[in-house]
Amino acid sequence: MSRRKTAPQYDAIGAQWEDARVLPTVYPERDSFLRLVGDVAGKRVLDLACGDGFYTRSLKERGASRALGLDVSPAMIEAARAAERSFALGTEYLVGDAARPDLSGLGGFDLVTAAYLLNYARNEEELTDMCRGARSVLGTGRFVGVTQNPRFSFDGPRPDPYGFVFEERTTTPFGTHIRVTAALEPPVTFETCLIRPEVYERAFTEAGFGSLRWLPMAVPAHAEERFGEGYWDAFLANPPIVMFEALG
Repeated sequence: MSRRKTAPQYDAIGAQWEDARVLPTVYPERDSFLRLVGDVAGKRVLDLACGDGFYTRSLKERGASRALGLDVSPAMIEAARAAERSFALGTEYLVGDAARPDLSGLGGFDLVTAAYLLNYARNEEELTDMCRGARSVLGTGRFVGVTQNPRFSFDGPRPDPYGFVFEERTTTPFGTHIRVTAALEPPVTFETCLIRPEVYERAFTEAGFGSLRWLPMAVPAHAEERFGEGYWDAFLANPPIVMFEALG
């Protein structure tokens, strides 16, 4: 999660954000993301915008030799550390700004992950710095993650049935700024951005990545069975989230 404005957003909701993992989107997101991550056995992984450590723990469980989570929110890092005290997986967590252009002080890594980091960039400069930070700790490894879909259309199906309401705010050359409300009790609202694809392309190129590709979410069979035929049609027709992969 990005700095300044984003830290208070997530400090405020703290442990309540863990409840969002029961919303339907977690099924395609988690399955698709971990498939993209692939085999991490023996690899050093840096998880940017780690939140409460949801994916950091998964990476360690899948055999990562080191799984370090970084997040700007002290409340989220405390939640992640509390989980580590319970599960004793060997994950590590630091409070830090993933928008710093040089993260090499954290060490070298084979893989960098980021679920919902880039969409919190406030401008192209900050987005580029986020990409530079990831690049600074990689040799020839990959930077993979999940972000708000830059091609999401407000004229298409909405993500409301899957637990999230999108409200369009303003549109600029950088992207469309939106307010997202998660259907929790009480509801959780936060601000984010559907950054334009060409802005992403420039940021990754400027940061030194050789290629960037977008990958769609896939709905696993067990989620199809649980929710019934046709339930995921709108999600797949106009995905609110998408994955990315950049090569060092």
